[in-house]
Amino acid sequence: MHELVAHVDMNCCYVSCERIFDPSLERKPVIVLSNNDGCAVSLSPEAKALGITLGVPWFQLAPRAKEWGLVQKSSNYELYADISRRVMEILSRHSAWLEIYFLYP
Repeated sequence: MHELVAHVDMNCCYVSCERIFDPSLERKPVIVLSNNDGCAVSLSPEAKALGITLGVPWFQLAPRAKEWGLVQKSSNYELYADISRRVMEILSRHSAWLEIYFLYP
C-alpha cells in the first residue's frame, strides 16, 4: 500500500477570501493590508504583475493606486480564519490526518 501526500496551498489566500464575498474584485489588482493598513500582506496575481511585492507599505502604493486600478482591502482575520477552518474541515473528510501550517507575514 502506498501513502499519498497532498499539499494544498490557498494561493493569495486573503485576496481569494475577499473575492468570495466581492466577485467584482476578480481580474483586478487587489492587495490586502496588514493591521492598521500598514503594508501589503496578500497580493493578487494582477497586483504582482504591477511589480508590487509583499511587505510594501501602503503609503508608497497609495499615490499610484488610482492609476493602476489597485484595490486595497483592510485585513479581516476573522473571515480568513473561518474560511481556512472550512477548507480544513473539507480536507479532513478525505484524509486520515492533516498537518496544518500557517504562515503569517
